[in-house]
Amino acid sequence: MNDMVHLIEPLIPALRRYARALVRDRSIADDLVQDCLERAVSRWHQRRLDGDPKTWMFSILHNLAVSRFRQQKRTPPEIAIEHASERDISREAHQEGIIEVQDMLRCVGLLPEEHRSVLLLTAVEDLTYAQTADVLGLPVGTVMSRLSRARDSLIELMDGASAEQSPKPYLRRVK
Repeated sequence: MNDMVHLIEPLIPALRRYARALVRDRSIADDLVQDCLERAVSRWHQRRLDGDPKTWMFSILHNLAVSRFRQQKRTPPEIAIEHASERDISREAHQEGIIEVQDMLRCVGLLPEEHRSVLLLTAVEDLTYAQTADVLGLPVGTVMSRLSRARDSLIELMDGASAEQSPKPYLRRVK
């Protein structure tokens, strides 16, 4: 039991980061991590002893997130406006850095799920290509090509976002 705790506990912050980046909602991400931990503890005996627990945990989390995405497509959530909090309705940024981060997160969110997952696992969670391939159940070459396409798409989206936000020059005719 102590071995399990020592292997799982350090992974929790990384699992939370990955879950938040995938679902973009703190409470849903925390629920996913909780479900992931519950599944890992209850099925600890099923893991491969020669495998990396980090890869195994990220695989569980990723599969739970994919299941949630599929479920959401079937039944989109409905919230009455009078029950929505002010925070849900409007968000105000106070610093330019926050706006840039939000733009980047929005652009990451526009990526297809297959590209977003590869990008987040390799760039944010610092998994190797092989570990990412194990988590997603893909060949390493597919991970590399999806990562390349994800980076290219993200650059294009970010360039488009910055072009949309750049101030338009004010031209006037002088006689």
